[in-house]
Amino acid sequence: MKNMFSKIVFLSFFVLSTITAFAQSDSEYQAHQEGWLVNLDEAYEISKKTGKPILANFTGSDWCGWCKRLSANVFVHDEFKQWANENVVLLELDFPRRFQLPVKYRQQNANLQQAFGVRGYPTIWVFNLDKNETTNQFNIEALGKTGYAKTVEDFTSGVDQMIARKEGE
Repeated sequence: MKNMFSKIVFLSFFVLSTITAFAQSDSEYQAHQEGWLVNLDEAYEISKKTGKPILANFTGSDWCGWCKRLSANVFVHDEFKQWANENVVLLELDFPRRFQLPVKYRQQNANLQQAFGVRGYPTIWVFNLDKNETTNQFNIEALGKTGYAKTVEDFTSGVDQMIARKEGE
């Protein structure tokens, strides 16, 4: 009986330490791609200062094959990085399966997933935000959405059209 108790205690400790190892703290958590943000408030502040819309990538970074392809075909290329730096604020909204995001980001990402009605990955939304200072709530002005693209040119030209339609109104 004593031996069984020891095994249960060890197993419980092992499971807890494993879960803790895979859960990142708020300060450690970063986007998978350089130049991308994970915090909506930070993206909002930069968007307001620069006048650039937010480009949000709803992704399953560790399991979604099309998300990985989009990253390899578009997001990692210097041409995309230069375009993004000039035109948008990049926000990664991840829904991983093999590791856990900090609670703050899981909740933020789930709320945005619901607000935009995202049901598949990758889904990329381009939008502007306004913040109601009284309620501290965001108002979303959606400019458009897209998904997988084979090339940087295909991706950026589609997003450019979304932004241009808004500017033309």
